[in-house]
Amino acid sequence: MIAAPKPASSMPGTPTTGRRGLGLVLASPSGAGKSTLSRLLIEQEREISLSVSVTTRERRPSEIDGVHYHFIPKNRFQGLRDHGELLEWAEVHGNFYGTPREAVEQAFADGRDVLFDIDWQGTVQVKEKLPDDVVAIFILPPSMKELAARLHRRAEDSEAVIAKRLENAKVEIAEWRRFDYVIVNDDLSRAYDDIRAILRTERLKRFRQTGLDRFVDGLLTEG
Repeated sequence: MIAAPKPASSMPGTPTTGRRGLGLVLASPSGAGKSTLSRLLIEQEREISLSVSVTTRERRPSEIDGVHYHFIPKNRFQGLRDHGELLEWAEVHGNFYGTPREAVEQAFADGRDVLFDIDWQGTVQVKEKLPDDVVAIFILPPSMKELAARLHRRAEDSEAVIAKRLENAKVEIAEWRRFDYVIVNDDLSRAYDDIRAILRTERLKRFRQTGLDRFVDGLLTEG
C-alpha cells in the first residue's frame, strides 16, 4: 500500500541498466525535522513515494482513507500480522499500526523507492526483513536546548506534553547506532541536501542496478 507514483523521470541507473527500488527510513525525535524533510522529499523527488501504513484506530474527520492511513478492522490486522504480511508493526494506546509487505516489495521490483515514516523500533523490524533494500537515516537536533525551543515554537502541545516528548527524545537518540547514516539538522537546507546525496549514492549501488551484467557484457562485445 504505497502512495500513487508520481510522473516518471530519469532515475540513476535506469536509462541503460534498470534499477531495483530501495526503502528509505527517516527517523528522528519529535521536533528534529523529520516531517519537514519527508515532505520536501515527497514533493521534489519524483522517484519516491510514501508508504501508507495500516491502522486499526478510528479515522479522524480530517483524514482520508488510503492517503493518511489504510483504516482496517482489528481482525484483519491480526491476520496480516500472523501471516507475516507486515514488515513492522506496533501497538500504540490500544491501536495497532503496521507496514504492509506486499506493496513495498512490488514497488522495489518496479524500480520505485519507498519512504517509511516509522520510529527506531519499526526500523529495526524492517531492516531485519529487508536488509539489502532498506537505508536508514537518523535525524539529530543540534542540541537538546534547540529541540525544546522548536517544540515550543510549534505551539501545538502543553508544557507537560513537551516535557514528555523531550524525555522520549533521549530514549530515541540513544538508538542512533542502529542507523546507516546520521545527520545533525542544524540547517534544514543542508540536511535536505545530505539526504538527497545519500539517496543518489544508494541508487547507484552495484547490486541495485539490475541490468548491469547485461549492459557491461554488451560493452565488452562492442566492436
